Amino acid sequence: MKFSLPLATLLLGTLPLVAQAQKPAPAAPATLAQAEPQIRKALAQRLPNLPKIEEVRATPIAGLYELRLGASDIFYSDAKGDYLLQGEMLDTKTRNNLTQARLDQLTAINFKALPVKDAIVLKYGNGSRKLAVFEDPSCSYCHHFEAALAKVKDVTVYVFLYPILGAKSSAMSKDIWCAKDKAKVWQDWMLRKVTPPAAPAQCDVSALARNVEFGRKYRINGTPALIFANGKRVPGAADTATLEKLLAENK
Repeated sequence: MKFSLPLATLLLGTLPLVAQAQKPAPAAPATLAQAEPQIRKALAQRLPNLPKIEEVRATPIAGLYELRLGASDIFYSDAKGDYLLQGEMLDTKTRNNLTQARLDQLTAINFKALPVKDAIVLKYGNGSRKLAVFEDPSCSYCHHFEAALAKVKDVTVYVFLYPILGAKSSAMSKDIWCAKDKAKVWQDWMLRKVTPPAAPAQCDVSALARNVEFGRKYRINGTPALIFANGKRVPGAADTATLEKLLAENK
């Protein structure tokens, strides 16, 4: 996890240009209840352009606190808000990435809450396993993903058309969504490069707008974006073997 440039610029722009002499810090507050108001107050005063702190949590490291900014931006602070860190926290005993585990928790999507009426449904084999994926028809990685997906056995896939790559993507998504056999036209295009038939003039494409709105709400910033039955999200294309492994692990 790295600084995004706008956020780094935002933070650095508020820092003094001349280094200050460091004074020994007093002992950190003993509890989260004591630390949280001090952290919020200090950062609000010193970094007024910092996005709103939504949540403050204790970490396994005494005196270090997790700050959640927005939906899923993770920072760490000492108990007085004197130092602000961004990076990954690793548990060396278990070799677990604690920051990534927290991000997985924050970005998980309840599979049962997915608006499947707005998806194209594909069924492979007996369809016993479940997978949802947000895809743009102009996305080259999505074409590679669909080729790998076609070799996976026994899975029902909910494809949410997610046209975020420009006007061509929007027009093609409309043609695919308005087709009589959406699944066939989608696979013809993604697997065989067969151009979809033009959509009729009166076709209702409000589902596409809802998909984009849903994706923005849950910060789906690229395609393909995979969502498994347990809510775990995996960005990017995966080969067939990786898909089988992920489906087995995330039921």
